[in-house]
Amino acid sequence: MNEIFGFLNEYSEALTVIFTAVVTLSTVVYAILTWRLVSETRRLREVQTEPKIHITLNSLDFLINITRLKIENIGLGSARKLKIDPLAISGGESAQRLLEDFTKSNFFKTGLRHFGPGQIIYSLYTDMRQDLEGKAASVLSFKLHYENDFGEKYEDEIIIDMSEMKNDYRFKPHLYEMAKSLEAIQKDIHHISTGFQKLKVNIYTSKDRKEEQEFLERQWNEEEISSKQ
Repeated sequence: MNEIFGFLNEYSEALTVIFTAVVTLSTVVYAILTWRLVSETRRLREVQTEPKIHITLNSLDFLINITRLKIENIGLGSARKLKIDPLAISGGESAQRLLEDFTKSNFFKTGLRHFGPGQIIYSLYTDMRQDLEGKAASVLSFKLHYENDFGEKYEDEIIIDMSEMKNDYRFKPHLYEMAKSLEAIQKDIHHISTGFQKLKVNIYTSKDRKEEQEFLERQWNEEEISSKQ
């Protein structure tokens, strides 16, 4: 025991330095972890209030040649003072006409004061059967300017390459076919209920059943007689 106390007394200053270094290092590590936790918490809070505007091509399910732009706020926060600046990057006159078709929607001129999270709006459409090759070779740019609820400004650019639509094909969805069938059934029921169209029904009366029974009995009697002969 005396040897241990002697060792501690002899190297007390060195041990104090080591202990102080360990405490200092632990404090630094703790401070770094705390800073990272605070940064992650701040970033998480920003993400929860941050808008994110996305623009994609959208074709009607039942008529793929009709194409429009789908503008959606995929962020968790509202976008305010949204302004969209369209530009035809390549494609010449075809791209310009395509851009004019899309941007006939009034919000391209006036902008949007408020665009909530999850909100979707669509541009006017273009018919891809008209000047297909020219439109398919077009590349469009949409520069976005907007703010969040706290006035923080955002800028972004979305590039729409129309060649992505080339050779695209899809079947009519089942829901669409079901809706058409239900519509046809509804029309038939309406016509019947209003007397516009009558049901074709074969009525089987008691008189018919009696005549059928007499016929079967006669036939049975004839077979019985012939079998006895």
